[in-house]
Amino acid sequence: MRFAFDEAQEELRSAARAFLADHSSGDQVRKAMASEHGFDAAVWERIGAELGWPSVIVPEAYGGVGLGHVELVGLMEEMGYALLCAPFFSSVCLAANALLLAGDEAQKQTWLPRIAEGELIATLAFAERGGEPGPAGMHATWRPGPGGYVLSGSKRYVIDGARADLIVVAARADGSRGQDGVSLFAVPGDAEGLERRPRVTMDQTRRQAEIELRDVHVSADACLGEPGLAWSALQETLDLAAIALAAEQVGGAQRCLDLSVEYAKQRQQFGRPIGSFQAIKHKCANMLLQVESARSAAYYAGWVAAEQPRAIPEHASLARAYCSEAFFACAAESIQIHGGVGFTWEYDPHLYLKRARASEGLLGTPAWHRERVAHHIGLIHEP
Repeated sequence: MRFAFDEAQEELRSAARAFLADHSSGDQVRKAMASEHGFDAAVWERIGAELGWPSVIVPEAYGGVGLGHVELVGLMEEMGYALLCAPFFSSVCLAANALLLAGDEAQKQTWLPRIAEGELIATLAFAERGGEPGPAGMHATWRPGPGGYVLSGSKRYVIDGARADLIVVAARADGSRGQDGVSLFAVPGDAEGLERRPRVTMDQTRRQAEIELRDVHVSADACLGEPGLAWSALQETLDLAAIALAAEQVGGAQRCLDLSVEYAKQRQQFGRPIGSFQAIKHKCANMLLQVESARSAAYYAGWVAAEQPRAIPEHASLARAYCSEAFFACAAESIQIHGGVGFTWEYDPHLYLKRARASEGLLGTPAWHRERVAHHIGLIHEP
């Protein structure tokens, strides 16, 4: 069996590559990440209105183009290569997937068309102290209230949480444990009692926030699906987001390799390019091996998401574990090859190193995902 992008998918990737080359250069990334919201609003508007990227996985019935996760993987790789500053990952890979998997027809009709147009910035608030994506790390609660529900607790590491118009909040019923009692709620960003605090993080190209839920009242139709039965939908959402993030990391790793090779050809030492030295050749060769292995893992996970949904958990974790470490290794080697200038503001490698380190902890660490793979293939068992 041959796994490869078809002609239409390659055209989508080529168009994305050309657009990002013009609108997400190193200087443009620095300008965008220093702006008030962490991205260029004009570029994001064009991405939604002209290119239609936010609609890629949204079905046509809800205003999308109805493509799938293979196309999403291709787009995310290009975005990772260009280090795009935009609320795409939060709105599409997290919030839109949560709505598609957990929402009812009315909720999908309400929110998805606006996400598909790029008009609505949305995100998913699931992680808390420690960032563990499993049910044991979830302590925010919900309880019945007048005409709906009351949410209490705090959320951390909420991507684009300070800017989002809609926040899909994961919470559990008072007194519940494990996977029982977990619900997802569509909460407006300006809801009374919801406090948002931007957090200063290593990676300035992807903004995060901390959210406090101080007895936030939401209506009955804010609960996505049946109350207390959302864990499976949340878990699948996080797995699909992990695959998308793995593809983004592949793009970042490839960019680190390209930057290193280009610099090694230009930098002269002892009257010759440093790329002619065996030590530099070995570093670049090792980076190439890691990039191609990571690409295989991410591409296969994208195919599994589209064709074999039952196998998503295992392959999502496999891709995330390998791609996270490959991206960071390539970013670190790129710094080494560039030498002292690699961490100066004018050069790009430090931006990729920071994105690589910050991305390692999103949606579970590599160690957490390796343990999860071991559970799925029967090497270890739950206590």
